[in-house]
Amino acid sequence: MSLFRPEEREFAEVVSRLVYCNPFLPERVELERRALGEEFVGFERVLNMRAGDDLLAENVQRLIERAGVLVEGARARLVEGDAANDADRALYEDLALFYLYHHYHLQFRAWIQQALEGGGKRRVGFYADFEKDARHLLHPPGVRLLHDDPPEHLFAFFFQLNRAFVNVYLSIVGASMAAARLRGSIWQSIFTHDLGRYRRALYDRMGDVSTLITGPSGTGKELVARAVALSRYIPFDVQARQFGDDFATSLHALNLSALSPTLIESELFGHRRGAFTGALEDRKGWFEICRPLGTVFLDEIGELDASIQVKLLRVLQTRTFQRLGDTESMKFSGKVLAATNRDLTAAMRDGAFREDFYYRLNADMIVTPSLRDQLGGDVKELRHLVRFIAARMAGEAEADTLTTEVVDWVGRTLGLDYAWPGNFRELEQCVRNVLIRKEYRPRPREASDAKETVRDAMETGRLTADELLNAYCRLVYEQTGSYSEAARRLGLDRRTVKARVTE
Repeated sequence: MSLFRPEEREFAEVVSRLVYCNPFLPERVELERRALGEEFVGFERVLNMRAGDDLLAENVQRLIERAGVLVEGARARLVEGDAANDADRALYEDLALFYLYHHYHLQFRAWIQQALEGGGKRRVGFYADFEKDARHLLHPPGVRLLHDDPPEHLFAFFFQLNRAFVNVYLSIVGASMAAARLRGSIWQSIFTHDLGRYRRALYDRMGDVSTLITGPSGTGKELVARAVALSRYIPFDVQARQFGDDFATSLHALNLSALSPTLIESELFGHRRGAFTGALEDRKGWFEICRPLGTVFLDEIGELDASIQVKLLRVLQTRTFQRLGDTESMKFSGKVLAATNRDLTAAMRDGAFREDFYYRLNADMIVTPSLRDQLGGDVKELRHLVRFIAARMAGEAEADTLTTEVVDWVGRTLGLDYAWPGNFRELEQCVRNVLIRKEYRPRPREASDAKETVRDAMETGRLTADELLNAYCRLVYEQTGSYSEAARRLGLDRRTVKARVTE
């Protein structure tokens, strides 16, 4: 005899897929639609803040109610001794996981918010109830299921799922497919493509995998890094009733382009007193400060000096490092994230970036789309993003009117196909300018103009040699994203290139 009737099995199979699907891709919405049928409340194909939390909650609540009734009935039949094959047991486990996760997700969300406001090393009051329900559903008397997850592991796993959902959902705004793919890519970077395998075997191994975040300047690479870093698995200590680390303080970020090579080494590796001029006392670096469940984020990794690339390669390969001026090796157990807007393939080809370092760094990659790709000429998406910015700048009471002013200005003067070369930062500047001056004028020379200027000059000969050199310097700088690399390619001093680019 089957554990499920035909109509129950169909629902259970869809819920089983919901358990393991990426929640930010269209598949999630389609599975909810299949599971609920006519009861489904329709909204956009992509889960985003524009769709609205109320609609999301309404569908999920219906799913929880149906899953709860079904899983209790199946449990009763299992306890009574009804025969069940492995497929039935797998479906039952997934139904139980789905119900447990969603039954407690509001309590997890509230605890996450409190942790962000006041630290995460606190006692968790609802674990006892969770443990009781987990043992009731996943350890029924006389029944052996396929997997034997301890309640504390499931609790930590569900905590991570909730944190990741909140971090990704709130960090990446936009209802376009480009934004959805980015959210989905971040989720996959945290959990891999196989959530079941992650829960069983990979949850405590992903810290060994470094992630490289690439994309144009102003596309939110820092937000992506924060979402990944704050979403790591943290074990739960049953005796202390606490999670093993405070996720809110686990990210250590360093902008490499803002520091000299010596300062970068000191910030990352630390130093002993007397290691260099000005080193008046011992100092710990980020690799030493970072806890095992923490993350070091290296922004602008493409600007890194070759000598430091070698030292970072050693950290990624051996998980060891030394303070400047010291011979003692120390252990690094955290995760490494890095970001760049540079073309590292070209940098490797030109000898400015080590291939072995690149392949160690790029064990996993997330690519942030340009604002132009996100908008795709869609005025609804433009309005959504502008309103998000307007609410932060002018408050909710003025957000709608400011949004209309900005969108109207863009439509009249720039056009919906405007390239937004400065990406999200430029859109913020546009909103700010319209708020203050009721207009926005982009910089006189767009990124694409440099190439056009050089091409036209070659064909018409209308520029002086000095003007042509300025245009060519701008073109090479735009291709490399680095004054230093542009200077190396052009055979000029870095200061000369910067002066000609900004002239």
